[in-house]
This record gives sequence, C-alpha cells and structure tokens, in this order.
Amino acid sequence: MTFSEVVEAIKTLSLGETKEIQSLLEQFLREEQRDEIYQNYLLAKQNEKEGKLKFSSDIDQLMQFLEEY
Repeated sequence: MTFSEVVEAIKTLSLGETKEIQSLLEQFLREEQRDEIYQNYLLAKQNEKEGKLKFSSDIDQLMQFLEEY
C-alpha cells in the first residue's frame, strides 16, 4: 500500500477512527523519539568511555569544538 493510498483510506474513516489513528501515530512517534534519545545516550556513553568527548565552559573553546565537528 502506498502512502497516498493510506491517506485516502484514512479519509474514509469516521471521526472516532481518525482520532484513534492520530492517537496511535502520536504514541508511535513518542516511542521512536525515546528510542532515538536512548541510542544517542548509548553513543555518548561509548564516546565518553573512549575519551572522544570534550567539555568546556569557555565560549571560544566551545566554538572551536563546533568548528572541528
């Protein structure tokens, strides 16, 4: 089923069914965002373990870090 077919199928649903689809999509998006945050956390922990993270409270140093990245 193509994306446009899904959109057309959703248009034929009742208001209640459409709201249920909306609720499900919002839930799926939250779950995906949580997973992405967790994966970024794991990567940051690995980078920290390997000594790849740099920290500074100096603005000029932070700008240099950004330029290097």
